[in-house]
Amino acid sequence: MDKINYLLNTEKLRFLVVDDEIFIVELLKDYLQTLGYSCMTALNGEEALSILQQKGPFSVVITDICMPKLDGLRLIETIKKQFPDTDIIAMTGYTRDYSYTDVIRAGANDFIKKPFDLDELEAKINRILKERHLRQKLQALIIFDPLTEIFNRRYFEEKIQEESYRAWRQKYNLHLAMIDIDNFKSYNDYYGHQAGDRLLKYLARIMLTSTRRHVDLSFRYGGDEFAILIPQCNTELALKAAWRICRRFKEEDFSPASLSIGLALFLKPDEKSLTSAIDDFILRADNALYEAKKRGGNQVVVDPKSLMGQKGTY
Repeated sequence: MDKINYLLNTEKLRFLVVDDEIFIVELLKDYLQTLGYSCMTALNGEEALSILQQKGPFSVVITDICMPKLDGLRLIETIKKQFPDTDIIAMTGYTRDYSYTDVIRAGANDFIKKPFDLDELEAKINRILKERHLRQKLQALIIFDPLTEIFNRRYFEEKIQEESYRAWRQKYNLHLAMIDIDNFKSYNDYYGHQAGDRLLKYLARIMLTSTRRHVDLSFRYGGDEFAILIPQCNTELALKAAWRICRRFKEEDFSPASLSIGLALFLKPDEKSLTSAIDDFILRADNALYEAKKRGGNQVVVDPKSLMGQKGTY
């Protein structure tokens, strides 16, 4: 739970204010900054979308409805499609043309009429941020393994799709390390399940402290199996990280338990679909893992295709 709360507290709240009246955007920017929030502004919907695409998602967008080039309702609909986690407050002085139902149906979280009181706006912002925090807390509970406090299998399935696509589009290397604890059942049977749980938690800590913080992603894949996604490095460096985990685990002497690790490099799709390339990526890491186990454990084995001239790398 401490890990979950830490991650929730590290989100930097960013606001984007969109209105074709310069006075309004400057007023709201100054006001939000006095509340301690980071804020950018745009004078129409097209400019807002450009900022979102270049700067990434914002926590909250506050947008006028009636604007040139791209009106607020279309902007809201587009934001919710492209950035579904962004919260939105719609503003308008034309209440006869737009109802609360219209803006909620478009995807906004709340609606405020112009001219508005800043205290009323702050109350709406506070409600949205409270709801946002609760959603993030629920999401964190869904994606973390409660025992080891690292990411779980469900989140692995999501992130390997995302990271593989990004590696393919941005042309950088991505490695997958599959990790299995050898003789874990024997360890559990001899020392008891509480000792087994401590071993699993310690391995998770070793994985986190042996890899790059906020870059490499560690997962409990299931039972005594773990996985690490290692982006933007060559196979030599990924192999060093895998051996570092293996050595540190051995130093703690969890005998008869040891680690087997299989390492694979994501190969660009070429003739395959991206989905097929990802399935192949996981299979090659798994095969390397089982080869490490066949060799007696306490081994790191690299998938042969990943070593064949690094074909498919960038």
